[in-house]
Amino acid sequence: MLDPLPLELRLPLSQRSARSYWLVTFGCQMNKADSEQIATLLEARGLVMAASLDLADLVVFMTCCVRERADERLFGQVASLGRSDQIICVGGCIGERDGEALKAELPNLSYVFGTAALGQGYDSSAVRREHPWAAWLPIITGCDNFCSYCIVPYVRGRERSKPFAEVLEEVERLRADGVQELTLLGQNVNSYGRDLYGQPRFAELLRAVAASGVPRIRFTTSHPKDLSEATIAAFAELDNVMPALHLAVQSGSDRVLAAMGRHYTRQHYLDLVRRLQAACQDSGKGRIALSTDIIVGFPGESEEDFEATMELVEAVGYSQVFTFIYSRRPGTKAAELSDDTPHQQIQARFNRLLALVQEQAYAANQAEFDQILPVLFEGASKRDPQMLSGRSPRNQTVHAPLPTGAAPADFAGKIALVQISEAKTWYLKGRLV
Repeated sequence: MLDPLPLELRLPLSQRSARSYWLVTFGCQMNKADSEQIATLLEARGLVMAASLDLADLVVFMTCCVRERADERLFGQVASLGRSDQIICVGGCIGERDGEALKAELPNLSYVFGTAALGQGYDSSAVRREHPWAAWLPIITGCDNFCSYCIVPYVRGRERSKPFAEVLEEVERLRADGVQELTLLGQNVNSYGRDLYGQPRFAELLRAVAASGVPRIRFTTSHPKDLSEATIAAFAELDNVMPALHLAVQSGSDRVLAAMGRHYTRQHYLDLVRRLQAACQDSGKGRIALSTDIIVGFPGESEEDFEATMELVEAVGYSQVFTFIYSRRPGTKAAELSDDTPHQQIQARFNRLLALVQEQAYAANQAEFDQILPVLFEGASKRDPQMLSGRSPRNQTVHAPLPTGAAPADFAGKIALVQISEAKTWYLKGRLV
């Protein structure tokens, strides 16, 4: 049985053997939000962030088990830590799935805790955020969809929504704290409130959050089967709801979508895209930047199924696509399916899709050439201290030279206009107006 939370993470500094910590986070934004809570917990008890992973007294891995690659990365990194006095904790989804059995495979592991250890009731407005002007706000955890390939419902549990009034109280505290960009989080944000109120109330919540006055509102992740007309209308009606949305399609084939248990069709998805595009165009926001997830090589996927996916990607014109080769997850329904498609064939399909995705990302960014965009700056670029880096309303990375005599801190957390003079596949570059 897993502890509610490892003792070393709950003790005050005077009773700890650890004085510094390091966090390693794999996976989704929900894991990032959980990591921020862990950092807050540790610093409230006197620990400080170490200069590096190797120098930390306490290392916490917040894990994801959606893909096999995440397991491999965790095992490799934990096994590589060589200090005998280093306290190593594994939390999150792999911790929930494997529990104490992890210690048999990783002898240097000190503690294991699961996804429920942090609890439901923490105040997101009080956490140690990566950037003080940007915040993740979990509004619903868990998932009731049980897609045949997905392990999330088994490691995150069923859907549990945060009460409406509690969300708005946190939003108000975040706004008062100077947050410029707020992202509402959930495995399926569109289901928000179904467990508490008998029906989803996400569109209503989104409007209430936007009324707070936070300059930029985003939300993720959206399941197509639950994306309502009222939510789509919010893109047209609310100026501070940004024209960007992650809408996972997974496949363009109706046959594969049915086998995945996705509960929508290709045509339903394309109709949603059309309505989202129209909502943003009609509001004057212009193009909506759509991103998605696509699985290649789902058991039984034929060449015809894959071509249907390619055609859908061409039809939508995504700004970004997260592509994955199917990863068998024990315990899911799809894990029981057999497939004799050669890996080389699946890899070839994946490579074709990746090439198309890169072409589309480049084409989408060309539409911004010579445009003036409001950019929320994070500070200096990691590669060039004389170059500012930030995000556009469509969530594109934007770089601009630091003005003479200015410091990156002068722009951090500020929204400024940038005229775009260069549009690459994964970033834009321009000058401050």
